[in-house]
Amino acid sequence: MSKIALVTGATSGIGRATAFELARKGFRIIATGRRGDRLEELQQELTVVPVYTLQFDVRDKGAVQQAIDSLPEAWRQVEVLVNNAGNAHGMAPIQSGAVEDWDAMIDINVKGLLYVTKAVLPLMLQQRKGHIVNVGSIAGKEVYPNGNVYSASKFAVDAITQGMRMDLVQEGIRVSEVAPGLVETEFSEVRFKGDKERAASVYKGIAALQAQDIAELIAFIVTRPAHVNIAEVLVLPTAQASATVVHRQQ
Repeated sequence: MSKIALVTGATSGIGRATAFELARKGFRIIATGRRGDRLEELQQELTVVPVYTLQFDVRDKGAVQQAIDSLPEAWRQVEVLVNNAGNAHGMAPIQSGAVEDWDAMIDINVKGLLYVTKAVLPLMLQQRKGHIVNVGSIAGKEVYPNGNVYSASKFAVDAITQGMRMDLVQEGIRVSEVAPGLVETEFSEVRFKGDKERAASVYKGIAALQAQDIAELIAFIVTRPAHVNIAEVLVLPTAQASATVVHRQQ
């Protein structure tokens, strides 16, 4: 029977692309997200493998645990967990940042990742095998102006990933991190609270990464031989050299 991959934030962007790419590699997919209509749409479109959907918000630890506990026996042998659900809200100096934006970023990017991992790990530990891929960011490697709390949340993802790898090495569970630079998805539109013009300006003048680029990288990581763990990958568009150095065509 084919392996099972659970992907959080599968209703859009990198998560959706990853669900489709892993399906193409033969994985059965557990797709999770907040938006039930989009999960239903994904299930209807993704027909190459069986798909099971779970609707929950990663911020709600009770809902997370209940959802994972509800998996039927045939779907409990999860071998790959892609912790993709994440967000950025606002871009302001620390003195004028909105507390509700800070809460959203810490609750989803950090605590949500932990809640899902905590719920899924017993399934992997029982099998003594598994692979966790955490989606980080270049913002978890370099802080940039007005990126304070978002960067803090992604630095936390980086630290948690390293800690997971140390804690789980004796359990036969691999842990990896993919840290993308500029990826053209709904990300910036969410960050700028629906301001499409400002969101579009983030990618203006460059060939940004696409969700499919990251999905293919994740698929490569989780299909390596059992003795290989690609611990960390920083991936940038050719036009980006660092968090703040971007060459834009006029």
